[in-house]
Amino acid sequence: MVSVVQNVAIDCADAYELARFWSSATGCPLHPEDKPGDRETQVVPAAGPVLYFNQVPEANVGKNRIHLCLRPETSRDEEVERLTGLGARFVRDHRNPDGSGWAVLADPEGNEFCVLRGDSDRAATEE
Repeated sequence: MVSVVQNVAIDCADAYELARFWSSATGCPLHPEDKPGDRETQVVPAAGPVLYFNQVPEANVGKNRIHLCLRPETSRDEEVERLTGLGARFVRDHRNPDGSGWAVLADPEGNEFCVLRGDSDRAATEE
């Protein structure tokens, strides 16, 4: 017997607003019953685990021990620009001169995540 990952739970101060950010970031919809002020919200991808947002009273006080890694449909740098426009903050640059590497961003509540190279980036470095 095995277990199946049902969701990735993310503690936060404002479940609905953080879910809206991640809905925009991933292009996946919020659960149709979620509304502003809800203490629990979900972003529901077509495949894979749900992103579950749970409102808690404690603030984020350190580096995440688990985080999401996003592979964009566009280039990594275009996606970094798009996500910072949505409210993410640039944290660390792990991009290399040869085009490999990733960028670390933080969502509006400080949860870090990575933006990996897109298909076009990988194709350009494999030539």
